Amino acid sequence: MLLRRIEQFLTQHAMPATKFGRLAAHDPRFVLDLRMGRIPRPETEARTLQWMRDYAYERAAAAEAASNAKREPAHAE
Repeated sequence: MLLRRIEQFLTQHAMPATKFGRLAAHDPRFVLDLRMGRIPRPETEARTLQWMRDYAYERAAAAEAASNAKREPAHAE
C-alpha cells in the first residue's frame, strides 16, 4: 500500500507530509489526500515510489561522499 510506504519514508527521513507532496508529486496536499482516502492512479503511484527510491539513493550517496571527504587527508601545496 502506497500510503504505508510513504508514512515509513516520512518517519525515516524526518520529512513533513507537505514537503514530501511538493517534492514527489508537485502537490503539497498529496499525502493528506491519501490519508483521507484518495486513490492515486497507477502511474502516479509508480512515479512516487521511484522518486522515493531516487531520494534515498541520493541521500545515501551524499552521506558516503561526506564520510569519504572527512577521511581523506588534506593535501598541502
